[in-house]
Amino acid sequence: MKRGTTTSLKVAVLIIGIFVVAACIFGLPRLAVFSAESNPEYAYLKWPILVGLNATALPFFLALYHAIKLLTFIESEEVFSSLTNISLSQIKNCALTIFCLYIIGMIFLLMQNALHPGIALIGMVICFVTIVIFLFTTVLQKLLQNAIDIKTENDLTV
Repeated sequence: MKRGTTTSLKVAVLIIGIFVVAACIFGLPRLAVFSAESNPEYAYLKWPILVGLNATALPFFLALYHAIKLLTFIESEEVFSSLTNISLSQIKNCALTIFCLYIIGMIFLLMQNALHPGIALIGMVICFVTIVIFLFTTVLQKLLQNAIDIKTENDLTV
């Protein structure tokens, strides 16, 4: 893969990270204040929801970090190594963690009778995306492990 392609992917990952940081620092608190003022009967949920959403940002940033590591391995032509497999495993675990946190959050909101259909739809979309990422990285991880096994076998044969 050309260096320009991986560099542009790294830049895209960094831009995504910057947008999510900005949303966590500036957007979510303002949205929480606006929602608490608009719906005073649910104002007590402001802090649990903010903490929950920011908690999902942690595995997201860890996944972005491992995506950049993965692109670095691709650049240095170390694709067929156990380090690449570890990064894929971490991305898979982060996706599963985000999925679980959103499911827990939606159940919590449902128990509080505060799960608005729009919020539920956004939560389901995020859950769907994380499951797709989980399944995709699982398939890639298995393919990579098979390729590593074949490479190791060929190295021993020669």
